[in-house]
Order: sequence, then structure tokens, then C-alpha cells
Amino acid sequence: MDVLIEKLQIADAEELYRFELENRSFFEKMVPTRGDDYYRPEIFKRRHVALLDEQAQGGSNFYLIKDKNGSILGRMNLVDIDKSKKVGHLGYRVGQVHTGKGIASMALKLLLDISENKDIKQIKAKTTTNNIPSQRVLEKNGFVLRAYGDDEFEMNGDKLKFVYYSWDKGLSCH
Repeated sequence: MDVLIEKLQIADAEELYRFELENRSFFEKMVPTRGDDYYRPEIFKRRHVALLDEQAQGGSNFYLIKDKNGSILGRMNLVDIDKSKKVGHLGYRVGQVHTGKGIASMALKLLLDISENKDIKQIKAKTTTNNIPSQRVLEKNGFVLRAYGDDEFEMNGDKLKFVYYSWDKGLSCH
């Protein structure tokens, strides 16, 4: 399957809302919940506009992972970009029916290719100890395991920690 990543746009709000609703319980098995308010249509629309504003100011880039027909398969974000340090923070999620097909890996490679052409020297990422597929995606794309978080937290009855990775331009192969 061919995938592409496109910057978030105002026109994406409705389809993105459906995508988030359809995948909520799946996402919440692997990452902390965004809370019930996030899924209220009026709140979601306000947050969508806020993301677009943040993107326009250059501090973050929000992408949708899409197939060749334009259907949303997932999201990939490079946020909290520190232009002086040339560092950004990665986040991504792929819809449940699209997992295990290499979509996140392909989309991350596209993001890294874009980052190579921008002034980003390092991308940091974190996942949870139970999210082995995410760890594999990062490692496959040249991210290096840097640390395990000190603090344990409970999610869905499991005791977890965060796992921290980074990708350094020029040092990582992807």
C-alpha cells in the first residue's frame, strides 16, 4: 500500500473526528487517553483550529497519513520544534484496521525525508513499555533507544514506563 503524509488542513476536521472516534478504544490501550472532552464535536473543532494556528506559527507540523484515495490511515506530528536547538518531538498513531501493514514505518520515513530538507537535527520520541510495535517502527527508522522513564504509571491496569528514543540527522540510517 502506498501512503503519503499531508499537512493538516481545516477541511480535514470532519473526517479526522470520525477517525479519532472510530479508533478511540484502540488508541487508549496503548497511549494515555485524551479524555472525554476531546471527543465532543465542538471541543474537537476548537482544538483542530488551535492545531492549525500552531502549525501556521511554525512551532509544530501536523500531518495526516493517507492512502492514495485520500482516506485517513493515521496521524504523524512533529511538535514543540525548538528552532534554536533544531529539535522536534515526534508523535504518531495509526488506525486499528491499518496496523501491522508497515504504514507507520512508511509514514515515518516520509517525515524523516521532509526533516532532512528542513533545519531539524534531532527528533525525540517516546512510547510506552507495552507498545512494542511503536518501538519497532522507531528502531526500523534509525531511532536509538536513549532511556526508560523513572516513574511508573498505571494504564488499563498495567504498570508502565515511558521509553525515550531519538533520531539524530547524519547519525541515523532510514
